[in-house]
Amino acid sequence: MTSVAIVTGASSGIGAATARRLAAEGFHVLAAARRTDRLDTLVTEIEAAGGRATAVECDVTSDASVAALAEAAAALPEPVTLLVNNAGGARGLDPVESGSVRDWQWMYDVNVLGTLRVTQALLPALEASGAGTVVIVSSTAGFTVYEGGGGYTAAKHAQTAIAGTLRLELCGRPVRVVEIDPGMVKTEEFSLVRFGGDAERAEAVYAGVAEPLVADDVADCIAWCATRPHHVNVDRLVVRPLAQAAQHKVHRVG
Repeated sequence: MTSVAIVTGASSGIGAATARRLAAEGFHVLAAARRTDRLDTLVTEIEAAGGRATAVECDVTSDASVAALAEAAAALPEPVTLLVNNAGGARGLDPVESGSVRDWQWMYDVNVLGTLRVTQALLPALEASGAGTVVIVSSTAGFTVYEGGGGYTAAKHAQTAIAGTLRLELCGRPVRVVEIDPGMVKTEEFSLVRFGGDAERAEAVYAGVAEPLVADDVADCIAWCATRPHHVNVDRLVVRPLAQAAQHKVHRVG
């Protein structure tokens, strides 16, 4: 039987690419995000390619919205076997001494508490399937800090803590926990959101990098982990572009 894969933050970037890829792998994708117009376009695209997808409006910072997502999943006839906690993001690149508390709160609520809310809401269905998988899309910022990244790296470290703790707590139950940690990924919105819509500053992040990762590269990693035999748990997959040897070491041309 076809099973359901839920992808949060599916309206753009890694989330949209993951939804497309999982649909191609045979999942009925429940694409969740706030921007329903983008979700509708994504679902139309997936269905035109022969896949199955359902759009659900969801704000991961809202308990009621996440509860509605779980209800939408329960209404589908297929079992829910995969949850991809992808919703997240960064705001600002300020030092700790002058960082915006509002920005830090947003990053915690979306990245950390959003992951917590959605995982708690869907865990019963994942366990009931007998072969559930929780994927948490974190970042290399989840284990490496850098100047100006205090709020984002703190949030991503917290996501990493959730993944590791959940794996311990679910040991002996039929749910895998996979953490995906991408390095430099060029998407249409990540840096743009981080810099408050400043396109020039956002583009400078990737200046001189011939081949940063793109959303499809990360979607490929997520799909590979999710489609391994269920007794195989990929605890953590770190993926960077060849040009990025470490957070602080990036080869740039020119």
